[in-house]
Parts: sequence; C-alpha cells; structure tokens
Amino acid sequence: MTPAEAPCEISCQHVWKVFGPHPERIAPLLESNRSKREILAETGHVVAVKDVTFDVRKGEIFVVMGLSGSGKSTLVRCISRLIEPTKGSILMHGEDVVAMNEKQLRELRRRKISMVFQHFGLFPHRRVLDNVAYGLEIQGVESATRRERARQILELVGLAGWERHYPGELSGGMQQRVGIARALAVDPEIMLFDEPFSALDPLIRREMQDELLKLEKEMRKTIIFITHDFLEAIKLGHHIAIMKDGEIVQQGTPEELVLHPVNDYVREFTKDVPRAKVLTAGIIAQEDQAVVLDTDDVATILSVMQVKGSTTAFVKGAEGRFLGVLSLDDVAGAKGHKTDVSAMLSHFPVIYSDTKLEELIPLTVTTDAPFPVVDKTHKLLGAVDRTSVMMAVGGKEQPQAGDTGH
Repeated sequence: MTPAEAPCEISCQHVWKVFGPHPERIAPLLESNRSKREILAETGHVVAVKDVTFDVRKGEIFVVMGLSGSGKSTLVRCISRLIEPTKGSILMHGEDVVAMNEKQLRELRRRKISMVFQHFGLFPHRRVLDNVAYGLEIQGVESATRRERARQILELVGLAGWERHYPGELSGGMQQRVGIARALAVDPEIMLFDEPFSALDPLIRREMQDELLKLEKEMRKTIIFITHDFLEAIKLGHHIAIMKDGEIVQQGTPEELVLHPVNDYVREFTKDVPRAKVLTAGIIAQEDQAVVLDTDDVATILSVMQVKGSTTAFVKGAEGRFLGVLSLDDVAGAKGHKTDVSAMLSHFPVIYSDTKLEELIPLTVTTDAPFPVVDKTHKLLGAVDRTSVMMAVGGKEQPQAGDTGH
C-alpha cells in the first residue's frame, strides 16, 4: 500500500496558536480577515499559527516548510502539545490530542510519537547506548532488553561500534543519527522532525536525508518533517505544505507545487528546482496516443493508427492492462489475413509512472519512439517521448488531448 492509499493517521483541523496575555479574548478578530500585523497592532497578540488544516496518511513523509517566522516550528510543537494550541483539533487515530489530559498526553509522548530536533538534545554525560535507550528506560523496560534494542537501532542507523562513546566524541552527523536512533528505539507510530539537518554541513546533510529515506522505506513510520529548504522538502516529502505568516498558502505533491505554484511566494521557492529530479513520467504522460484493444481486428487497428498519424499502436487487454506494441509495418502486412493480434506484439520496455525525468532522459534521447507509461498494476496511462521529456525539463509541458492551451 502506497502512502496515497493509506488511511489518515494525523488530521489537523483549523489549528490556531496565538501568543499573548488573553488569546481567548481576541477570538472574534481571528475569524476576521485581519492580517497578522493588524492583529498585533490592535491587540498586542501574535498569531503564530493561523487556521491550519491538513491530513497526514500512515507511512508518508509530510513536509511543512517556510521561511523563518512562518510558524512551522510552532505548528509541530502544537501537534505534540509542547505548545498548547489556542483553537482547533489535532486528531491521531481519531483521538483529539488537544482534549487529552496529562496522563493521556504523557502516554502518547512515551509510546506513540517521538521528536527529533535541530539541536540534538543528547545527554553529554551518557554514553551513546544509554542515550538511545533513554526512552525505553522512561517506559520502565528492564536494562538488558532496552540495551539490546538500542544496539539493534544503532546498527540500523550505521553506528554499530560506537555504543560506549560519549556524544562529544562524535561528529554532528553522527550525533544526529543518535538522536534519530533514540526516537526510533521506542518504536513510535509517528515521528516529528523539527529542522533536524539544518545545522549540518551540506554533504552530511545529504547523507542524512538519504538515511532518513532508507529508514522510512524499511520501517514505514509516519513522519512530519519541518524545514526551510525547498530542495530538502521535495527530496523527502510525499506531500508538502508551504507556510507564510502562520498559514498554509499551498499544499500538494512536489510535482503539483513545481508545476502549479499558486502565487509568487511559492513560485520563488520553485523557480530554481531541478525539474528533472521532481517531475515524473505519470505527470507528463500524453494520453492522445494510438491505443487499441487486443480484441480489435486489423482493419480497426490500421484505422486508429491512420487517424492518429502514428507508426505504432499500444495494445491494451482486460482492465486497461498494457500488453505490448504493434508496428505499422506488421499491421499493414497482416491486412486481409485473419491474424491473432497477440502474435504480432512487440514487448516494448515500459516506463512506470513514478519514474523521474532524470531517468527518462538517457532512454529518450536516442529515439523518437514513444514509451508506454504504466501504473503499478500495469495499466496503460499514456506515453512519453523525447519531445515531451525535453519540454517538461525546460518548463514547457505539452498540452494533453483536448487542452486548448488557454
């Protein structure tokens, strides 16, 4: 099951956070369209999070990004109630975190959610093994069991052999691995990352991003990841929410944000993005192809190819499943004969819909032929060719069939 098909695990509904002496008294102003600056001038209160709503599905990485002061770190602290939300609900598995009492909240933090911060928060007087085992110690897990679990997690994050060292003896990247290992040791369902890699050198940062993707693939945790770096966001996120002045201005997949920024603020983030690393075959696949069924006769197939002006036809079977390619020469040669279409099929290489454009470029530069694009069930979605790939990389997607371009 992909994250897009998974059930919702976290749902933030109309969450507000207002800092000031009497946030409850300015509730009527919150429902007005006054800006953050206007509310501050009128009341002395700061609107840090403004009417935020989003859903996070089980097993996905949901990235919240924005510049400093956008409210993203306040938001993630509201989700765990390290900061108390002023209004709204935060549902985890249908339970409202905002309504939890102290005992319920303590249990949630101990067993269901873990946080990883920018500044690692390790205990300098404890060895690496004991830092990793700390959450299990708080849970009351006996010493031998928690240490064995800590060793297993340290091996998972590439720190086997460092158990007896102190945090001060480790590099920044290694210390952050310890922080991630500590969060993973309690086997949480949900992990909250607040700019965990922003203090690291660029090379170490990329390594840690790769490590997180590997861990997410292996362990299928639900992750909310905070960052100010859009390139980091598109590398990690299944979905991204972009914040400004406490509110979400746009949310969607990396492809949706790059292709359809809603305003200049979002467009500024996306303008320097390497599109070949973000856009996928499924996004640019052209549907207006010569497509026939395996039950069609030769005359019908020829007619379709002539109408489309194509020298190839894609053949679909039951439920739209892609079966192969027919060439014009083969079909024309069979005209007038009773021929089984399946016997003429060429088993052309297929492109899966989640294939990035950077992987398509080497395939398409040497041929004008269209490549069939299929989903994970092998259902035919359309085709890509050299022209569509190059135009997408250059920022000029071809219109789909029926699109007038206006």
